[in-house]
Amino acid sequence: MPRHFFLRPAVVLGAVATLSLSATGPARAQLQGAVAMPAAQPAPSSAPPATPAAPHSAACTVAADQVRFDFSLPRTAQRLVSGLPIKIVALGSSSTYGVGASTSAASYPSRLAEELVRRFPGHKFTVLNRGVGGEDVSNMLARLDTAVIREKPDLVLWQVGTNSVLDGKAVQPHASLLREGLTRLKATGADVVLIDLQYAPKVISKRNADGMVSLIAATAKAEHVCHFRRFDLMRQWHETEHLPFKTFVSPDGLHMNDWSYACLAKALSLAIAEAAERPTTTAIGPSIAPR
Repeated sequence: MPRHFFLRPAVVLGAVATLSLSATGPARAQLQGAVAMPAAQPAPSSAPPATPAAPHSAACTVAADQVRFDFSLPRTAQRLVSGLPIKIVALGSSSTYGVGASTSAASYPSRLAEELVRRFPGHKFTVLNRGVGGEDVSNMLARLDTAVIREKPDLVLWQVGTNSVLDGKAVQPHASLLREGLTRLKATGADVVLIDLQYAPKVISKRNADGMVSLIAATAKAEHVCHFRRFDLMRQWHETEHLPFKTFVSPDGLHMNDWSYACLAKALSLAIAEAAERPTTTAIGPSIAPR
């Protein structure tokens, strides 16, 4: 029987985008070194107001087998076993940056840091938000060295594909660009997770949305990196759990909101934890020195 986790809409704690959290126990999460959002972009709160949580407090329900990665996360696993700090970089566009959230603290990278601290009390996690609104894969490759590789991350969460679909770009050319980026990221020794499109009205109305989702899945499998199926997760909210779009999509019909960013973070933390704790020789490996 699959395990399920439930999340009620949480209270926003404050405006931070790049943050490091540590904890000495489940109830003692502590913010450290919070950094403001990049000045070049509008803060999430300047976007259309986030949609409130659904009536009757809809619960975020995530089954472990629904979000399970195809591969383990060996670097992350090694850091956990060794008790060393873990640095995560979230690369992406506006849904990584947090457009649609009421504050930057409600973006998925900020929420993910909190979730990981709860799951692994005593471990230190740093989650850097490197989302830039409007970018496609080419833009992200152009800043990969400065925004991601320079940070020496242990885990990279790469959200990609949505803007190319919205702009009507051909899907197939993205395969070589994704492979280029993955080759550069894997060369650093970091674990990598590809995150696909959001299931939202303005995305699913585009003819190449399904093709981009399939391409990301195929590329992740071929390159032996993890794939987080955000598109399928959000589609289940709508088609299986019968949640209206207004529950998890902002009024603009594109971006996520506080509820869905929080649920996404909950699901990602579950997937990361399972992959990092998976009892395989690949996931454990030799101990490593701190960087």
